Amino acid sequence: MKKQDKLMNLLLEIAKNLKGCGEEFSSFHLADAEDTADLKVFMEKMKEYEVKGDTFVHELIVELNHAFITAIDHEDILLLAENMDEVVDGMEECAAYFYMYDLHKNDPYILEFQKQVGKCASELYVAIELLTKKKMQDIKEHTVNVKSYEEAGDITERKAIRKLFEEYKNNPIKIIKYKDLYKLLECTVDSCQAVAKVLDMTVMKNV
Repeated sequence: MKKQDKLMNLLLEIAKNLKGCGEEFSSFHLADAEDTADLKVFMEKMKEYEVKGDTFVHELIVELNHAFITAIDHEDILLLAENMDEVVDGMEECAAYFYMYDLHKNDPYILEFQKQVGKCASELYVAIELLTKKKMQDIKEHTVNVKSYEEAGDITERKAIRKLFEEYKNNPIKIIKYKDLYKLLECTVDSCQAVAKVLDMTVMKNV
């Protein structure tokens, strides 16, 4: 039981780190970064979440390798941990691109993506908390919400790219920069949906 509790606690810590990263990521506005140093500070903050998440995942894998009986399947615990880590990695990479591309102007589509990622992270934290409490039937509501944000992300990307080519057709450098970011942000929202899918599969196995 102690081993099970430790694994579930670690899974919850990974989710808590994801939620914190999502809150920080979604509340950051490019226009608030008055100079490149501000972008660097934000990038470094995201890196702290990424490193912390990696540490938790490594610890979980070590514990998992020594556990014979677990609350849910070994594979599902590992998939949940690794997929949540992918979301944090995506946010960290986006922050790095903000810095590398030296962006200081708010973009409505980037802001929309940031909100979607932040909301997904919050929903996933609640879902993982429910999982650790074995409240399987209550998880679906939150995975459905994540799916709705993922679908909204697809729409945001298409609108963003269409607008990008309309507005900056004579500025290929700007098109490249923003297209990279839109794709990366959309992939980060997709990573949230990947976590939700594993949660749905886990619920199906355990109800």
